[in-house]
Amino acid sequence: MGRTEFAIVGGGLVGMSVAWGLQRQGRQVTVFDEGDLAFRAARGNFGLVWVQGKGVRMPDYARWTRLSASLWPGFADELEGATGVSLQLSGLGGLDFCLTEGELDDSALALQGLREAFGGDYPFERLNPDDVRKLVPEARGDFAGAIFGPEDRHCNPLNLLRALAQAFVEGGGRMECGGAIRGIRPEKGGFMLDNGRRWQAWRVVLCAGLGNAALAPMVGLDAPVRPNRGQLLITEQVRPFLAYPSVHVRQTGDGTLQIGASQEEAGFDDTTSPGVIGQVAARAARIFPILENVRVVRSWSALRVMSPDGHPVYDESAAHPGAFVVTCHSGVTLAAAHALVLARRIAGDDTGIPYLESFSARRYGLPQAG
Repeated sequence: MGRTEFAIVGGGLVGMSVAWGLQRQGRQVTVFDEGDLAFRAARGNFGLVWVQGKGVRMPDYARWTRLSASLWPGFADELEGATGVSLQLSGLGGLDFCLTEGELDDSALALQGLREAFGGDYPFERLNPDDVRKLVPEARGDFAGAIFGPEDRHCNPLNLLRALAQAFVEGGGRMECGGAIRGIRPEKGGFMLDNGRRWQAWRVVLCAGLGNAALAPMVGLDAPVRPNRGQLLITEQVRPFLAYPSVHVRQTGDGTLQIGASQEEAGFDDTTSPGVIGQVAARAARIFPILENVRVVRSWSALRVMSPDGHPVYDESAAHPGAFVVTCHSGVTLAAAHALVLARRIAGDDTGIPYLESFSARRYGLPQAG
């Protein structure tokens, strides 16, 4: 029988951020990862550390997102120093391109509401096409303008996952890969987990993405999550021209372009479709005509982990204290906050952030799981 102080179920960006955060506090941590049978949203991530527009209907989510973005530079420096893996973090700001005046008006109005909620402390700038071209001369296409967010960044999400896993293992953490958790049973003084082998854990943290829906009720929690499909394209390497990421197009550290932003309710179908891929490509080329003759080298789809309102769910079980659920669809953006703040709360420390209570699944009015 294996034993551990903290069992983290799920080895994606959310799970590894929490695991590394607990380990850097001196905790004994074991990560249980399902292996290649999992949907692996972390490996299909767009790589944005994105602030603008987050929390329009929930200002506490905007506060949490902005906190994480502010922590990201120090978080990246620590991981890079520990592992030698470059996260390719860029901090110049981001552009949200709008094709029509209506889109631009709606985006600006939503962000103005957040600015008012923050007492004026919410930076953004509405740009017309000429303003945009001063930042990105190649944006010569047909669009109405863009919103510039100075707090937005982007990174290499695969390098982030690699660095978290490397730092965790080199720091003494344990990875148990290749077997899904079949069951979790609360018992006196902790929990019993079954992945084909029995494990005793003092605390268990569910970070299994879409798998949390089935796991959470085992420990008296709710994880009302559903899949939302996004399809992405990667181009050949292109000369550097796009220093400012957007939710539709970003240029990676190796010069390729990542193009995406589709959203589909397709259940657990993670295949690609020519129609959606074509729409994604057409939007990018409309903004950047330079892309019309650039070759696409691969495409894929991934399943986002979405709650009913799109915001994170963080809870500790009332029926079985010591069991936690952590789920969100912004694993890159929130990685710094998960590692440096949320992990402290899970360990029992006072974070001084009362609004974390806003992210309980109780906001949905769900009955307590048994």
